Amino acid sequence: MPNPSDYIALGSQLEEDSEETEEEQEEEWFIPVMESPWVLAEKESKNGEATVCSNAGESGENSQGNEWNRGDIDGLFCPICMEAWTTTGDHHVCCLPCGHIFGFSCIRKWLQQQGTTKKCPQCNRKCTLKDVRKLFASRVVAIDGESQKRIQSLEAKCISLDKKDAVLIKKEAEWKKKEAEWKKREALLQRELHQLKEKTIYLEHLLDVKPRTLGHPPSMGGYCVPSLGSEFNEQGPFILQKELGVDGARLFDIDASSKIILMTRRLQGLGGMHVLTKMSLVAPYTRQDISLPTGSKAVRDLHICPSDGSLSLFASLGKKLSVLSTKINNFILAYDLPAPAWSCSWDLNGSHQIYAGLQNGSLVVFDMRQTARPLEFVNGLTSNPVHTIYSLHNSTLPSGVTAVLSASSAGICQWNFGGSEERQPVVLETGNQGACISLAYCPSSDDIIASFRPRIDNSNEMAYSQHLLTPAIGQGVHGSHVHLKRFGSNCYQKLAVTCANVNDVRLPRSAVMNIESHGCLFASGDELTGELVLQELPSFTVIQHLKLRKQPIYDVKYVHDVDGGLLGCLCDDILQLYGNHALK
Repeated sequence: MPNPSDYIALGSQLEEDSEETEEEQEEEWFIPVMESPWVLAEKESKNGEATVCSNAGESGENSQGNEWNRGDIDGLFCPICMEAWTTTGDHHVCCLPCGHIFGFSCIRKWLQQQGTTKKCPQCNRKCTLKDVRKLFASRVVAIDGESQKRIQSLEAKCISLDKKDAVLIKKEAEWKKKEAEWKKREALLQRELHQLKEKTIYLEHLLDVKPRTLGHPPSMGGYCVPSLGSEFNEQGPFILQKELGVDGARLFDIDASSKIILMTRRLQGLGGMHVLTKMSLVAPYTRQDISLPTGSKAVRDLHICPSDGSLSLFASLGKKLSVLSTKINNFILAYDLPAPAWSCSWDLNGSHQIYAGLQNGSLVVFDMRQTARPLEFVNGLTSNPVHTIYSLHNSTLPSGVTAVLSASSAGICQWNFGGSEERQPVVLETGNQGACISLAYCPSSDDIIASFRPRIDNSNEMAYSQHLLTPAIGQGVHGSHVHLKRFGSNCYQKLAVTCANVNDVRLPRSAVMNIESHGCLFASGDELTGELVLQELPSFTVIQHLKLRKQPIYDVKYVHDVDGGLLGCLCDDILQLYGNHALK
């Protein structure tokens, strides 16, 4: 193909070489000539042959076996001899008045052998040797004007299509953006619709509280609560108010003043992460997950501060004792412990002191105003994990002394901290009931309930706490509940003992409630019947059976507020809330 730097010279007429004479022309008159290769090609094609002619076969040698079509040859080779013309010498490029280009030696031979009728070998237009004009150019290339116009037209169409394609791509991006916005808007409207439905259900419940207290329990929180029939004791102090779906929840606590619930959950899936979830008790029951501090692992105990509902305390197996601010949903303190923490408690006499019970049986006391080190550290009487710990009122204790009640499988013990005198722990006498698996305490009445199950030949209580580590559910076994009453600073009296159906694997949780109209009540799960049983103290008289949707029972909590009381029971993925008042 032609190089862009080639020059084009068409139809140029140059002066004939002045040195050329008529004698030279006559001398060359008798040189043998051949017909034009294009004329020969036409003659041969008429005879059925399709042969390309060349001069004395030299073009075949010069082409080195390459086959050229006419489009490749035009403008590059002499059409007579099929050899490249030159800018100097005998084969100098030249042209006739008709515009056809040849090598000078070739066209001269052609015209000399034509006799009197001299014609262009390509167009047969009359011409003479004097009409031949030499061209001075490095290379002559013939360009097809129609093809050039067609190329330019196609290029223009390509540019136009590129512009249209860019416009379409831009429009497509805009439509995708609009589609994403509409989908987002649709999701928002769906959420608003769901919230409005929740509020409608809630308002309908408020308008119909009294009729329903004599009939069926209400439908709340987006969950249909059908009648529990004869299994629901309507004569007791509590009615079912809400059922909330809480996947993977194992522990919870309620802040009645802010009407929120804090839960510890393990997200679904293999190796699910442990998180905290804050949920509102007011429609539309919004919830928010809060990440635990790095390395916390599973949470074993949690409590909302009784004097400041915006603070919550967490004990975890990652050797962490952490304090969360629910105002900013972030941890403001995280203490490193020498062993995994199994239990924790706020000090009932002040908001600065916190306690932790450890897996090795030790107890740690921290003052939140001093973050460098623990305030006190005491070794337990045994190496059994402290699964429960409660702060006691110090109204009967010496000034500057605080006390906590702890429970492990070995039994119950009171620990005193502070003061100038060294004080020995007080072991509560419960009799030979077995392994202590649960402890419930009511600060307002100083009533204590300790739950026991038969001992097994295993001094390590790790096997008793599998509900946070594995999906083990266990089954019911015959155990007992022991009712103790605290008198004075270090005195306890055993009031009653009753049989109970307790779990043989997990550590159950229970609650003691001091209700003005019903006295002191004890709420615990019955592992055989799958019910939450309410018993009146100290006689352990059953006053109400609350049928649960699922088993097992993981946690039981009771809070007192200005409207009455709220009893919560956390089962497998469901939190059931019972109240002796209409929740507002």
